[in-house]
Amino acid sequence: QVQLVESGGGLVQPGGSLRLSCAATGSVFNINAVNWYRQAPGKQREWVAGITKTSDTDYADFVKGRFTISRDNIKNIVYLQMNSLKSEDTAVYYCNTDEKRGLRSWGQGTQVTVSS
Repeated sequence: QVQLVESGGGLVQPGGSLRLSCAATGSVFNINAVNWYRQAPGKQREWVAGITKTSDTDYADFVKGRFTISRDNIKNIVYLQMNSLKSEDTAVYYCNTDEKRGLRSWGQGTQVTVSS
């Protein structure tokens, strides 16, 4: 099993930046990819970005050019650098893993609020 803990959320003004972290423990050798999702109040959870174990990355169109996903393989942490934040980026952000044998794990989420 893989355990995930997100951190780094908070309150930021529009145009500001935050860096989220997703720390993985447990059977990390089973992880094929790590994704970030978000869920705003009253909306469905949506995929934001993903990074494979070979560091290939992909982004949802609504964050391209503003968010960057990266990983530290020694610390088993995946980061989401979020720049030029907008009010519509306000959501709970979750990290998620795609693992061998089709398993998936979720963290507990971290709140990001973009407001003046």
